[in-house]
Amino acid sequence: MNFDFIKELGYKALDSRLKRISDRMSHDVRKFYKEFGIDVEPNWYLVFMLLQKKEEVSITDIAEPLGYSHPSVVVIIKKMTEKGYLIIKKDSTDKRKQLVSLSPKAIEMLPQLEQIWDSCEKAILQLLENDLSIFSYLDTIDQELKNDAFHHRFKQEYLKSIQS
Repeated sequence: MNFDFIKELGYKALDSRLKRISDRMSHDVRKFYKEFGIDVEPNWYLVFMLLQKKEEVSITDIAEPLGYSHPSVVVIIKKMTEKGYLIIKKDSTDKRKQLVSLSPKAIEMLPQLEQIWDSCEKAILQLLENDLSIFSYLDTIDQELKNDAFHHRFKQEYLKSIQS
């Protein structure tokens, strides 16, 4: 069956189309990790990269630059810690704050992970045919949603439609 309802809907199903693409990519990365015996989840990539760059940060300092909610980062951090990839310790000045860093296991595995991520990046570039213009569109959408939340935008449109 070649009927693609989401594609047919076009911009009306933008969120579903982006999610479907993301889910396909995550599924395939997960499949790759499993095939090579790597006990890592696709959504850990950004945390690995951020901690490699920043070394030791709070959960809030992970959530903010990624644009993730604090609770979703807590879930990722918990899973990564359970698998032995992270070390969590209390901040010496603020005992309520937890500082997160890569474990020796993660640091040892980084060269292999970097090779995998590099291959993944090349595959993405191949998919995009080296045309990165999609990112300017995504940047615009992202900025517009930061300036005026989608909730507000569609609520305004709804209120206009019921007043007509």
